[in-house]
Parts: sequence; structure tokens; C-alpha cells
Amino acid sequence: MKDEESGNRLGGYLRARRELVSPAQAGLPPGGNRRVPGLRREEVALLAGISPDYYLRLERGRDRNPSPQVLESLARVLRLDDIERTYLLGLAAAHPRAPRRKQPEHVPARVHELLTHLQIPAFVEGRAFDVLASNPMAVALSPRLRPGQNRLRSLLLDPEEQAFHQDWTKATADFVATLRTTIGDDTDNPRFVELVGELALSSQRFRTLWARHDVRSLDGGTTTVHHPVVGELRLHRDKLPIDDVILVVYYPDKDSDSDEKLRLLAALSHTESSTTSPTRREQSG
Repeated sequence: MKDEESGNRLGGYLRARRELVSPAQAGLPPGGNRRVPGLRREEVALLAGISPDYYLRLERGRDRNPSPQVLESLARVLRLDDIERTYLLGLAAAHPRAPRRKQPEHVPARVHELLTHLQIPAFVEGRAFDVLASNPMAVALSPRLRPGQNRLRSLLLDPEEQAFHQDWTKATADFVATLRTTIGDDTDNPRFVELVGELALSSQRFRTLWARHDVRSLDGGTTTVHHPVVGELRLHRDKLPIDDVILVVYYPDKDSDSDEKLRLLAALSHTESSTTSPTRREQSG
């Protein structure tokens, strides 16, 4: 995280990505006695059509204004997808700016009202995966979806949440890469600084993933979870932006085994949910 602390985010990203590309992927012979993972600096420079000295200056933060043509060449050599390429271009375009004032993440009243009507697990999260509001079905699905919890912290540090996910390895990689994408150039946001600092100290898995500089968009998809009462559930996930927060809903295929199990879960939690309105919490982000 040294590059980020020094402001050399472009150099850190280039270094992390070249270490993930093998010589074979780049069309180079593997050779012997390689002391670095992935590609060497001079190999990236050669394949991108730039001088080794110039590439070295980019990695070390001595030149932070490469042309779009250079960045496109580097994106090709580093085998970046569209999201990663856009992120790379954004790093080069970022300029120092005055710190932004910390703004509270606000859940609109209409969203609280919406949660009371949804019969499927639904909750509201902030940009740093803080749970800001949830309905009883969300809490029945996972107690870690109560307001005040942080989904990424739970995923990395809570053994029950780790057991909840069928593919914990993929889930952690997706969440950490999405957090980096979300942060973008908002690196002085106090909530992001606090969360990244906490997880860097407490989770080796987070430190490993954060050093990769993966970027990803965690939107819709399908996941399988293991509920301690009703067993395995295969659920679709949709994330719907509302103002400056995200409404997240989980739902099964209609008339599927998971649909039946979710109905059972709803019945089991009916007594509590019928006497409790959706839990609320507005948290700073």
C-alpha cells in the first residue's frame, strides 16, 4: 500500500498488473532464473512500444501524465478488460484536489417504506458496504445484514459469514475488487480510509487481494449460500442505485427448491417480523 500512501496509484497499479501476466500469456518464452512474478519492466516496455526508462518513470511515479496511446498499449500488454482499462485511464487522468467534506449516506424515507412491503431479503448498503437499513427477511437470511454491520468486514472476519458463502474465495475477491473500483479517486474519504486500514491490519486475505489491484463491478448475479436452518439457497442478486445508496435484493427462481426454502424461512421468522418494522440506521460514509 506504499504506492497509495505516497500518491503513486498509477505506478502501483502497473506493477501489480504486470506481476499477474505470465511470459506465456504475453507470447514470450518463459526463460530461466526469473526473479520476479509475471513480466519484467523491460518486457512490458518492449511489448508496449515504449522505452524501458520511460516505463520505469511511470512505475516510480516520476511521470504521471502518459498519453492515452501509451495507456492503451499498456492495457493491451497487461491484458486488461474494459473495467480495468477504464480504471487505468482514470488513474492517469486524476489530479490532486481539495479533500471532500464527509457527507452522511442518507436512506430516503420512501426506501424504508419500500422495505416494509418486500417479501424477499432486501437491504440498503453504502459505498463501503455498510448496511444502512434492512427488512426482516434480510436479517432472517443473515444476521450480518443488520444495520450497523459492514458486509466486507463480516465476509473477511466473521467465521459464520465465511461458512455462509459456498464460494468464499470468489466472494472475497469480488468484494475487495469492487471496493477498489468504488473508491476510485476518492482516496481521502474517511470511511474508506478507516475500513481499508482496519482490514489491512486484521486480514491477510484482504492484504493479498488489495495488493493485486483488481477492479470489478459487483452488480447483478447469482450466488449460493448455506443457511444454518433451511440449508442451501441459490439466489439471484440485483443492486439498484437510489440517490447515493444501493438497494440490494435477493430472490430465487419461482417454484424452485430455493423458493420453497425461502418461504419456509419467512414462516419461521414471521412472528418476529410481524411485530418489528424494518431496522434503520443512517451511517456516515
